[in-house]
Amino acid sequence: MIQPLPGTRLLLTLMAAVLLAGCALPPVKDRPESSAITTDQARLTPLGNALKSQTAAHPGQMGIYLLDEPAKTFAALTHLARRAQRTLDIQYYIWYGDRSGTLLLRELLDAGRRGVRVRLLLDDQGTTELDTELAALNAHPNIEVRLFNPFLMRDARWVGFLTRFERANRRMHNKVMIADNTALISGGRNIGDSYFGATDGFLFSDLDILAIGPVVDEVSTGFDDYWQSRAAYPAEQILPPAPDEALDQLDWKADTLALSSNTRDLLVAVRENFIVGSLLRGELGLIWAPTELVIDPPRKGLGPIALEDLLTIDLRNKLGVPRQSVDIISSFFVPTPTLTDALSTLARRGVRVRVLTNSLDATDMPPAHSGYARYRKPLLKAGVELYEMKRIGDENPRPEGAGPFGSPATTLHAKAVVIDGQRVFIGSYNVDPRSVLLNTEVGFVIESSELASAISHTFDMHVPESAYRLELEDGEIVWFERQDSEIVRHDREPGAGLIKRGAVWLFSLMPIEWML
Repeated sequence: MIQPLPGTRLLLTLMAAVLLAGCALPPVKDRPESSAITTDQARLTPLGNALKSQTAAHPGQMGIYLLDEPAKTFAALTHLARRAQRTLDIQYYIWYGDRSGTLLLRELLDAGRRGVRVRLLLDDQGTTELDTELAALNAHPNIEVRLFNPFLMRDARWVGFLTRFERANRRMHNKVMIADNTALISGGRNIGDSYFGATDGFLFSDLDILAIGPVVDEVSTGFDDYWQSRAAYPAEQILPPAPDEALDQLDWKADTLALSSNTRDLLVAVRENFIVGSLLRGELGLIWAPTELVIDPPRKGLGPIALEDLLTIDLRNKLGVPRQSVDIISSFFVPTPTLTDALSTLARRGVRVRVLTNSLDATDMPPAHSGYARYRKPLLKAGVELYEMKRIGDENPRPEGAGPFGSPATTLHAKAVVIDGQRVFIGSYNVDPRSVLLNTEVGFVIESSELASAISHTFDMHVPESAYRLELEDGEIVWFERQDSEIVRHDREPGAGLIKRGAVWLFSLMPIEWML
């Protein structure tokens, strides 16, 4: 068969884009109705039965375990999937087809094979090269896959941004796994080697929680809303049918990866970390606290919604007005004039405001850094403390107990806010316009001085070792870092080369802040 020349292929793609320019996604059709099992049904599952005495001893509260180590989080996800007997509801922004992604897909397949109803909802921007596996899973009688805001052209998804930019630019950023409507894992991590410490490249340091209690049912209700939303398409409407042998190939690929030396750390973590088992035995040491869910409505993925319906408004109201301190941890921090003024006002009133985000060297998104950089001087001038995560190379060992603030070759991906040492937010929400206006998000506001202290203590103890501290000198920004017993000063973005600094400057000239 004669292959088209590269230029011809590009021309054909552009012609297809023109033809599709007036085409919208077809209406969703023939979707079976389904919903989470009830709390009474959940109590009859092995998970629910094992945990009912713990939840009964703490009425109205959520039991929380902080997952701040990547390999342990992979182990917790694996064991939670294995413990499910009735239902598994999974919702993620990105799911890579790498080692960890393939192994977890096989866990979902195994769950379906033992009779668990599995519902997998993925944002379609994060499913690259997984069409065959997802179509194969969707063909299993106990597994259903849906894609949020899917792309019609699978091999040229950029065409979707050209032809339907307003909707294609809205993504489902939620991350959650719910087993038997009884226990969940949620937070900032996507599914992929970079999030579980299983790669030699960028590692994303992050925060998730394992949780039980009444809020789990609220999260399940939120999942149902997304599952039935007009943006959630059955996989069979979007993906071509998978070959008959596709599930066998998924098994073979997972088995092959399990034998690879590169996968050893993940498998050791699964073998040695019995977080879910300890949870069921009542030995995990949960933090029990009043907890409220904050979640965007799924219709935000279709277009603008009323201001009062945004997660960010609900989050602001639930966190309240800071009186003593604010700690913000955000992988992308684009405060805009509004938040810059608000944080500056707090700092001038004597509230201690600390922000940790990525340095230019550590970030994987220079455009977002350009949206942050322009606000550094006014924030510093007002007394806000700014820290920028260093990219820590393999030659720098991870500080003991550093939690999400120190992994080899790391970039910060965690999202958390601590108010007055009492209230904590953990979730998928970054402090940037994209999280506010475009992406759907989910998270939890937890009233716990113990959890707040744990996060702020890590901020106190390990941020000085893992981050640059910014100051103003004669109106210009300088960066300070601690190297052993010395303090090193930098007069320009440390660790970043001319090309990366030039890219940030170029992006700063563009009117794109609303997208960052």
